[in-house]
Amino acid sequence: MNIDRLVFAIAGCFILISLGLSQLHSVHWLWFTAFVGANMLQAAFTGFCPLAKILKAAGIRPGGAF
Repeated sequence: MNIDRLVFAIAGCFILISLGLSQLHSVHWLWFTAFVGANMLQAAFTGFCPLAKILKAAGIRPGGAF
């Protein structure tokens, strides 16, 4: 997997996990969902993604977007 696919996969997992936790534990987990969504939105406009930087430093093969 390259960085692009990993970013989408990890963001999707975070969103689904936080949605589940909001139903099982506390509604405040939806703030984490909002944070992930806002980060994805700003990455679409700026091209800067902190997770992509971390994955690149970890030696994951880069993709076309990041």
